[in-house]
Amino acid sequence: MELAAALQLGELAAAFAALPVFPLFDTAYFIISVLYLKYEPGAVEMSRKSPFASWLCAMLHCFGSYILADLLLGESPIDYFSNNSSVILATAVWYLIFFCPMNLFYKCVSFLPVKLIFVAMKEVVRVRKIAAGVHHAHHRYHHGWFIMMATGWVKGSGVALMSNFEQLLRGVWKPETNEILRMSFPTKASLYGTVLFTLQQTHWLPISEANLIFFFTMFMIVCKVFMTATHSHASPFAPMENFICPVFFGSVSSGHSSHHHDHHGASHEVSHPPPPPAKSKEDLNEGTRKRKAKKAE
Repeated sequence: MELAAALQLGELAAAFAALPVFPLFDTAYFIISVLYLKYEPGAVEMSRKSPFASWLCAMLHCFGSYILADLLLGESPIDYFSNNSSVILATAVWYLIFFCPMNLFYKCVSFLPVKLIFVAMKEVVRVRKIAAGVHHAHHRYHHGWFIMMATGWVKGSGVALMSNFEQLLRGVWKPETNEILRMSFPTKASLYGTVLFTLQQTHWLPISEANLIFFFTMFMIVCKVFMTATHSHASPFAPMENFICPVFFGSVSSGHSSHHHDHHGASHEVSHPPPPPAKSKEDLNEGTRKRKAKKAE
């Protein structure tokens, strides 16, 4: 018996899964996405100097996951831009957040209680996109588990995975911020979520898609709202990862790094001798007088 049936949540989960996301939830998704863009250093100045570049960055924040998923599946990366209603809505949100008089719209949507509501609504869209990505890939590649996982993952966190390309549009290059190297909570959660949806889609997980969407959405909402309200960057997966990763992948040894540091520290001291003492003002004046006398002779 499924957990949802035991808790008598089957009808609620089915109704929740059938809930349309456009335009209400999509609007919240666009608002939070463009808010994160405005938080980036230099984003406001760029919007004044180059509004078109700012608009392109905003569209990547809003539709980057669709672009990346279409590229993976061999489809046109601009296919989603044929959805005029979504593009116009995202453009209106971008304009209001960056150019509304006296920043009224930005102040309203960034007010923490209001922002938390939008954050929760954004997670509803994120989980739907993961499920839709897995379902789409399953339709194209019926036995391609890894293709399903990859498509669902980029659908849920494509904006973060394209962050370096988006930074280039803003004239910034920070390769150390690569999302693959340092995954944020939404990226990790999207990865774990797409594994669950892939197992469900291939009938290895005995739960209906509607119930999985409901429970995983509730998990994402609780985590993201709590992290946003407390300004926390700690991942809820950290305790599990700290226990499992050393067992399967080993732990980082500090001996090699300290030896490496000492070796380079010693070589640094040998190859760079201390600079000679600086000449005093009197010495400099004496040298100047001697040069003038020699030139006069």
